[in-house]
Amino acid sequence: MRPIDTFPKKHKDAIHYILTDIDDTLTTAGRLPAEAYGALEALEKSGRRVIPITGRPAGWCDHIARMWPVAGIVGENGAFAFSYDNKDHKITRLYWKTEVERQLDRVRLEAVKRDILEKVPGSRVSADQNYREADLAIDFCEDIETLTASEIQAIVDCFTQAGAQAKISSIHVNGWFGEYDKLSMTRYFFTKILGKNLDMLHDKVLYIGDSPNDCPMFAFFPHSVGVANIVNFKGSLSAEPTWITSKPGGQGFAEMAAMLLGR
Repeated sequence: MRPIDTFPKKHKDAIHYILTDIDDTLTTAGRLPAEAYGALEALEKSGRRVIPITGRPAGWCDHIARMWPVAGIVGENGAFAFSYDNKDHKITRLYWKTEVERQLDRVRLEAVKRDILEKVPGSRVSADQNYREADLAIDFCEDIETLTASEIQAIVDCFTQAGAQAKISSIHVNGWFGEYDKLSMTRYFFTKILGKNLDMLHDKVLYIGDSPNDCPMFAFFPHSVGVANIVNFKGSLSAEPTWITSKPGGQGFAEMAAMLLGR
């Protein structure tokens, strides 16, 4: 991972889309700092389009799509994408699965939840679970005492043994049934909402994240950035970002934005 200040000028001038994780990438210690939100506004004012790509729930994502300076949002690790038209005051919602399929998945996930809570006693369902439409989020450090690496792996194993996908973020293990992830829904969002072919835009897109569930994005985008706290996952990343900021979380995001904006 190269320092962010070595990002070539010829590349940063071409970046038009910024895709960003939220937890511990836009946030710091669970809060959205002023400099990170200011960076979102500055990027939007520069003509760039920012799209959060997150594991957070549908309820949060509806709010973010409507009220943040973003072009849209991909949530629950690719289960859906929302985009709000500020002129028409209408929101567009894209889902990977139908409502009937999501209802069936929720029944299956309820069984997985019981299995996890029984086998990993220190784990807990995430506080934002009631606002989710497609996945199950198990907290391992956000609102509980941090679990060990072996306990986190046991949670992952419960998901995979049930035939579900499982991804580790900086705070949760997210599990779902379906062959989608952050990258597949991002492709769908670009096609349906932006009218663009993501595979043709490699030189125009930058992705920034902080944890293992960002690895598909790090692998796909040559212009990928990790905020400084990604070093906490050194050795457990299937793909690493090309560049790294010197600052963690939201301050690292602001550092990246300042680099793109020439500040």
